[in-house]
Amino acid sequence: SFVLEGVLSQQLLPRKDGSGRVMAVEVMVPNPAIRNLIREDKIHQIYSLMQTGQNKFGMQTMNQSLSDLVIRGLITRDEAIGRSNVPDELIAMISRGGITGGGTR
Repeated sequence: SFVLEGVLSQQLLPRKDGSGRVMAVEVMVPNPAIRNLIREDKIHQIYSLMQTGQNKFGMQTMNQSLSDLVIRGLITRDEAIGRSNVPDELIAMISRGGITGGGTR
């Protein structure tokens, strides 16, 4: 966990207007809390830290990225839901206008 600099996951999605593709990206920046979870093999808890670390650490989940792309009109809602690992969460985020549970966008 000490040598980890960051983790980036990306998906290229077809644009709503058919003019190419747009990137959805998930970003994890290993802060002390995330490094601790990795050392303690509590990987399942990292997602919630990523959700709340968007403003302070520049992290974002794939659902946050997908939601933003839908709200900006770049991809369809169906495309986003089809690409999400947690579609129920994504649907709720889109319904709230992209606001996550932590109150960030």
